[in-house]
Amino acid sequence: MGMPGGTELLIILAIVVLLFGAKKIPELAKGFGKGIKNFKEEMKEGDEAEVASTDEPKKVETNEEVASTEAPKTTTQA
Repeated sequence: MGMPGGTELLIILAIVVLLFGAKKIPELAKGFGKGIKNFKEEMKEGDEAEVASTDEPKKVETNEEVASTEAPKTTTQA
């Protein structure tokens, strides 16, 4: 199956117009465009946040620091 030709596209367009009406199609296209725009903006913001978080140096804890911050282990016998 290849790409639909000109005749097939016209038939599909006619069916869409019959289903949704000529007035509703521009509103649907506008909503679709806004959705794509919002998606692209969120992807861009996500990339910027990821870059900002990787730019900050991370502190590496040594074994002594980890041991000093752990609570002492207690055991109880029943």
